[in-house]
Amino acid sequence: MASAVTPARRAAVASPAVTPSRRAALPYLLIAPAGLLMLGFIAYPVLSVFFYSLQDYNPTKPWRNGFAGLDNFTRILTDDPRFWGTLTFSLKWVVVEVTLQLLFGLALALVVNQTFAGRALGRALVFSPWAVSGVLTSAIWVLLYNSQTGISRYLADLGTGTYGTSWLSDTSTVFPAAVVADLWRGVPFFAILILADLQSVPKDLYEAAEVDGAGRLRQFLHITLPHLRDAIVLSTLLRAVWEFNNVDLLYTLTGGGPAGETTTLPLYIARTSVDAHDFGYASALTTVAFVILLFCSMVYLRLSKFGGDGK
Repeated sequence: MASAVTPARRAAVASPAVTPSRRAALPYLLIAPAGLLMLGFIAYPVLSVFFYSLQDYNPTKPWRNGFAGLDNFTRILTDDPRFWGTLTFSLKWVVVEVTLQLLFGLALALVVNQTFAGRALGRALVFSPWAVSGVLTSAIWVLLYNSQTGISRYLADLGTGTYGTSWLSDTSTVFPAAVVADLWRGVPFFAILILADLQSVPKDLYEAAEVDGAGRLRQFLHITLPHLRDAIVLSTLLRAVWEFNNVDLLYTLTGGGPAGETTTLPLYIARTSVDAHDFGYASALTTVAFVILLFCSMVYLRLSKFGGDGK
């Protein structure tokens, strides 16, 4: 008498065995389509920039196009004073903006982390500038800095200013004015990330510190800051890269002026490519900027020991 074969047994015999290697490869197969799309949209533009950085490519002067080798990079390092000027201003802009945004963002996060009446509304007001686009932020501050209808006009009406003063046209005031405008939008970024990490600090640590007689300052230095270290490192790195590549706000506010005072390296690259149509040289500038950001990011993560125990 033949033994009965159950449906489960029959299915197991008919279907091929699922080996551990196949099971391990399944997640990668599922994300492969999205990964290929991302590779196409990211890798191709990056490789194109590297390729054109070795070319003389200007669509308006096709007779000059061709392989240039390292000539574009030699020109950047030895024969382009504007590169060094814009790079210096970019570094100054990043250091000032990231430092101030971190300090104000940390202060705001500590405030809205407390319990008080209207805390939800306070958090919404603090975080709302981050939801505004860069171009709209620029438009708001252009109106605020308008010499006829903006802040300077109201200060002049109060007797503390001069009529017709344009802070964005004066070389002595354009940098602070641009810094304040970008602070308005950048501070909430730090406040959001730091607040999220603050809420994960165990309350038991503060209670134990109070029992041991530690005051607010010692609790902040020995409990809060160490717990926020990775969040601060990550947020400052991301914001530094974004500020270095900042184009929309400065372009809308000042256009890089007056007299090139607020021209960053990315803004110089944009003008070289879009206005001068020198895409080969602009690609070389972009490659140099990429190398600078990559090197600085690696050094910063190494020195900050991101993801480690902080020792």
